[in-house]
Amino acid sequence: MTDDSLSDLARAEEILAEVRELDLERFGHDEAWDLGQRVVALATERALGITVAIWLGDQRVFHAARPGTSADNDSWMDRKHALVRRFDAPSLAVRLRFRSKGVTQAEPRLGLDPAVHVLAGGGVPLRVRGSLVGVAVVSGLTDQEDHDLMIEALTAHRDAAAR
Repeated sequence: MTDDSLSDLARAEEILAEVRELDLERFGHDEAWDLGQRVVALATERALGITVAIWLGDQRVFHAARPGTSADNDSWMDRKHALVRRFDAPSLAVRLRFRSKGVTQAEPRLGLDPAVHVLAGGGVPLRVRGSLVGVAVVSGLTDQEDHDLMIEALTAHRDAAAR
């Protein structure tokens, strides 16, 4: 393995640990609305052109698009969502794991249809007491920035719910 491969794997493990810390006590339609609004508020405050979507099971229960985005962002979100569901892990961690093996895009030989999956950050699993209940996705920035924005909003949501 190269130093870059080890670095990618180490970063993927950090991301997995980060998301484990964001386990929730409950997550339903109202919580999805709150989380989505938090992402939109952060993006508005920073003038970021992003889209955000939140799924509860298979139902998309929140979707918003800021200026500067397009239907392409919706496609990216759908494919990030599919990646998170497939691997039960943040899409950035999955991307880094694949990149450590020299894979930079979804390929049928890997069982990943590029029309369905994309190796890109910004998708985060939503867990209640360890069980996957949904997925939250941001699109419009870099992989890392999409991921960081969702983690920031999810952390604020979790902290507010704990009060």
